Amino acid sequence: MNLLILGGTGRVGSHLVENALQDDHHVTVLVRTPEKVQIQHNNLTVVQGDVLSKEDIGQAMHGLDVVMSALNTDGGTTLTDSMPLIIDAMKKEGIKRIITIGTAGILQSRVSPELLRYQSSESKRKLTRAAEEHHKVYELLLQSGLDWTIVCPTYLPDGERLGNYRAERDFLPVDGSQISVPDTADFAYSLLESSDFIKARVGIAY
Repeated sequence: MNLLILGGTGRVGSHLVENALQDDHHVTVLVRTPEKVQIQHNNLTVVQGDVLSKEDIGQAMHGLDVVMSALNTDGGTTLTDSMPLIIDAMKKEGIKRIITIGTAGILQSRVSPELLRYQSSESKRKLTRAAEEHHKVYELLLQSGLDWTIVCPTYLPDGERLGNYRAERDFLPVDGSQISVPDTADFAYSLLESSDFIKARVGIAY
């Protein structure tokens, strides 16, 4: 496949890039600072650009099969400002599939099912700004008509690859408290070959 991985130099994104290259996919990463890309590979194309630039996003989208986004909230509004540009570019290029990394805060609450976790007593986090950003992205994808999946990990330590975790549509698995970065990337990557969670949020935890 031809994949675009956004946030490819980040914690989850760098694992996604490694996984895809190991399986001989063609990977494009769009990065502001190409020097941050530590991997060199014949199937890797590094495009210098910004996810907040309509032109840069459009150029990076040519000839793709799937978009994967591991962009984080970075203390600003990059996530919500870039997603409309990503959706528009995908539609122009006829790309249907997007897999993104979200947060468990935007899953449904078990204690108040009409609310999302970050809006309810289920979430222990005092600050909700990041979850609010991810919530806006979720709403944009809901209305996009694309085949989207939002992978929603809870507490995300770097940790090891255990390969043994639980996944549940729309909810965080019961008593789930964490999942490592490599396992989060592995699960998101596995969705390239799966239609189990199309147009859904999926909670993952040990």
